[in-house]
Amino acid sequence: MKRIVKIMGKFFQHIGAFFDKWIITPITKFILRITDFFKDNSKGIDKFIGKKSTLIIVSLILAFGVFLLIDQESSVMKDQYAEILYNQPVSAVYNEELYVVEGLPKTVDITLVGEKRHIFLAKQSPSKGVSVDLTGLSEGNHKVTLKYSQRLKSLDYKLDPSIVTVTIYPKVSETRSLTYDILHSDNLDTKLFIKDVELDRDDVIIKGAKYKLEKVATVKALVDVDDLVNPKEGELTLKDVELVAYDTKGKVVDVEIVPKTVTAKVMISSPSKEVPIRVIPKGSLATGKAIKSANTSVEKVTVYGTEEAISKIEYLPVEVDVTGLTDNKNYKVTLKKPTGITDISAKTITVEVIIDNSTSKELADISIATENLDSKYKVQALSETDSRVIVVVRGSQDVVNSIDASSITAYIDLKGYGVGEHEVPVKVEGTDLKLTYVSKTKKVKVRISEK
Repeated sequence: MKRIVKIMGKFFQHIGAFFDKWIITPITKFILRITDFFKDNSKGIDKFIGKKSTLIIVSLILAFGVFLLIDQESSVMKDQYAEILYNQPVSAVYNEELYVVEGLPKTVDITLVGEKRHIFLAKQSPSKGVSVDLTGLSEGNHKVTLKYSQRLKSLDYKLDPSIVTVTIYPKVSETRSLTYDILHSDNLDTKLFIKDVELDRDDVIIKGAKYKLEKVATVKALVDVDDLVNPKEGELTLKDVELVAYDTKGKVVDVEIVPKTVTAKVMISSPSKEVPIRVIPKGSLATGKAIKSANTSVEKVTVYGTEEAISKIEYLPVEVDVTGLTDNKNYKVTLKKPTGITDISAKTITVEVIIDNSTSKELADISIATENLDSKYKVQALSETDSRVIVVVRGSQDVVNSIDASSITAYIDLKGYGVGEHEVPVKVEGTDLKLTYVSKTKKVKVRISEK
């Protein structure tokens, strides 16, 4: 161990002697010589430095040194800088009347590399953009290179993607019939309804690759209600209506449509009708009770909707739950819109139900009608008692006393019945819904035969 320490000590001594002989001692002697020189020539040096020409030369040297330093820093600031221009449009040069090109991206990203000021100028100055020349290429697949036209030659650029594979198809055309769809119809005033749309043409020409045209199931003009200015009843003209081609699944097919837009005449109507409100009680009253009257705060309302719905509606039904009711009660009811009805003049009404004690009355000789009998059959009652029934009417005494036999219908439902004799249940209905109707004869016998 002592031997190793001794060897290490001698090693470091040699290193120290080396640095002392070749570095420390020469530097010390050089400094002493300079010091002695300035001591011996101090007066001459002061005189030299005090001269005007000397100061000018020293100033120039220092200025030149500062210039070199700033220029070096400026060169550092001129280092390469990169910036990405996203979603730059791509244009292609080819005969668009004869060919269809697929696989060409609509946009690419461009990375500009250069000095900041050059990149700034490039972004401000106009450019021809990204393009590809397909002139002279035949039908089929081709790998092509995209090019970026930039006036500043001091910049480098990189496209992403820069090389793409395109497919060139011969362009074919077909004539297709034109229909329309109405968009955002729910945004139209609920009192208005689009009665009809008339387009300025019945057919259009679609162009594209043959396989694309084979996918087109329909071409539609998209009539957007939101594009109608101040819609009201009457005829409105809508210009530049967009045309779109769809396949059998309703997906858009990318083909060229000639013309691209059409003009549509939109006929807007406001079908309406004033109808009475009919209260329909639901549920059973308490035992021995009946509805004497059901009065509404509004007797009639105006309904708006399609012409078909307006023509069918005769009254507006309003249901109230009277289950277990023993005394008078007021109901606040929100009116519901039947199918095809878009608006009602009143939104809510009040229904006042007056309760009275129940009484009954019998009405005899009510003829039995038939319903849903197949047209190839005829029916006959087996006896006189099977053709007429006695109906028991229950309700408030005032209402029961005013009942008329003509307002009561007794019938049998023969749906599904065939040739032969059958015992069929009797059903009874009446126009006054405040009353209940029950046939004393529950079933009647009939004979069904072929005509």
